Amino acid sequence: MIYEWKQDVLEEWLKGQPAAASSLYTYSGNRLNWRGMTESPSYAEIIGEISREGNRLLGCPIPALSQEIYDLFETNGNRLVYEGLYFERRSRLTSFALLHCLYPDVSEYRQSLMETIEAILEEMTWCLPAHMRGQSVDRHIDLFASETGFALAEILTITESSLPLALREAITAQIERRLFIPYLDDQYPPYHWETADHNWAAVCAGSIGSAALLLELDSDRKAAVIQRAVGTMNHYLSGFGEDGACAEGPGYWNYGFGYYVYFADLLKRATGGKADMLNSEHVRNIARFQQKAYLVQNRPANFSDAAPHVSVNIGLSDYLASHIEGVTIAPISIRAGFTDDHCSRFAHALRNLVWYRPDAPRQADWAGGSWYLADAQWLISRVSHTAGSFGFAAKGGHNNEPHNHIDVGHYILIADDDPAFAADLGSGEYTAQYFGEVRYNYDCTGAQGHSLPIVKGQLQTAGAESAAFVTCVEQGETEDRFELELAACYPGSGLSSYERQFIWRKTGLPELDVTDTFRFSLEGGAITEVIVSKCVPNVLAEGQIMLKGIRHSVLLSYEPGTLDVSIAERLYSNHSGQEESYYRISLISKDEASLDHTFKLNFKFQE
Repeated sequence: MIYEWKQDVLEEWLKGQPAAASSLYTYSGNRLNWRGMTESPSYAEIIGEISREGNRLLGCPIPALSQEIYDLFETNGNRLVYEGLYFERRSRLTSFALLHCLYPDVSEYRQSLMETIEAILEEMTWCLPAHMRGQSVDRHIDLFASETGFALAEILTITESSLPLALREAITAQIERRLFIPYLDDQYPPYHWETADHNWAAVCAGSIGSAALLLELDSDRKAAVIQRAVGTMNHYLSGFGEDGACAEGPGYWNYGFGYYVYFADLLKRATGGKADMLNSEHVRNIARFQQKAYLVQNRPANFSDAAPHVSVNIGLSDYLASHIEGVTIAPISIRAGFTDDHCSRFAHALRNLVWYRPDAPRQADWAGGSWYLADAQWLISRVSHTAGSFGFAAKGGHNNEPHNHIDVGHYILIADDDPAFAADLGSGEYTAQYFGEVRYNYDCTGAQGHSLPIVKGQLQTAGAESAAFVTCVEQGETEDRFELELAACYPGSGLSSYERQFIWRKTGLPELDVTDTFRFSLEGGAITEVIVSKCVPNVLAEGQIMLKGIRHSVLLSYEPGTLDVSIAERLYSNHSGQEESYYRISLISKDEASLDHTFKLNFKFQE
């Protein structure tokens, strides 16, 4: 479904828009009861987290953003130094705004909020250096510029008249200068994200559109902003198949779809329900992606640049469960803590408080089940057993996906809080190089850091042509089967066919069979089966390797005498820039002459 409304129609609908107030953020339509939240035991943990962060920040000065630090990205590709200081400022903004609303009589919170806002209004740009790349400071809008404008507009709304008039007018003026004027300036071409099919589209357009809905703009300009933002949202939705899967993973689903929903909610309220961007089956399927993406607790199928652990934005999750049929209420145990978001996004934090439903019936963990996401070509399965919780995921797809990794045919095997038995390393540290020509030299992104074979010394290649063809998907109560043809991922290798078969047995303690069948056209060659694991491998005997976790162990078995074993511990830099290690188990074929090779790997959880 394409959402499309003419500007004059939107303008007419928006004429009856009520003045922006805290009632926009409640299920009932009543004003936010801040005092009631502070007095309710149901909110004590969330508010305690906000208070601890705010009280920490009270003892810290506002970080200075110097030109020298700003220039580090262009100098050496480092993002973390400037962004650490930038996001500390956003943490101050988010913390003190919420604490001022919750505790309006505490003057320190109000004063710190005002000082932080004044510092943000004086920033040279609200964009990150990594997103500028030669763009004009007066024109460019990135994720964080749009988020900052949206945050300030929401703070104006929920604080009502408690901030000084001069500061309120300065906020409005800066949002106008940094967002609305460049956004509506037709002498320039559209921003690159306006036709993007990923999170940039939803976050940027959603933030600008939401800010316009909250502020007192001329009705024709407001309608112009909304019409343009809705058009970009259609591009964002085009990045999802009908299965609703987010190829960027559940973290980016939280991000991009979250901002889509925030905008859609404000637009629906502003138009009295006439403009409803949650009313298509496509959007409803996207809303149901979260409950399918997780394997165990807060551990998702973290393909692409997804993190190995992704907490749930409980406000977004509870809102969707309240508004869209078939959305599962998330376990409270995996709720994102207030400081979990290192970017300190106000839109998430506000709704994690005010959209949270303490009375919602919840399970301790996700229910078991299996899902096949046909457009993404992902098979995801959760198994609940008296011995624990177990998860398996495998993917087809292609090697030119959003936040792409070379990972067609890759798989994940985990249980409870054990290190991953078959791991996806997730996203590496975001640097200029990470998104440049050497992207696939990093183990996080390259084929060498995934559980994929090496064929005659050749790794899988990048590109959309390096794609899987799904030959079989069978899901049953006791067993799931997933089969892929992957020869296209190894051009020039001489393969006429390469079939990878997964059989996931779900009765008793789970068991996974991975069977690879290689067929060469003219001459054979060496095959190296690769398993990426976060568990220390222990070779027990020929054909047997034990992967021991904290709570569970997995016995990896293969036919003795067919493969030589090589195990290497390798280091990589995770998304936070911290060094971690993993184990790459290489099983090297002894027979290089045959045209046909079949290797079966069995992963069996132990009693």
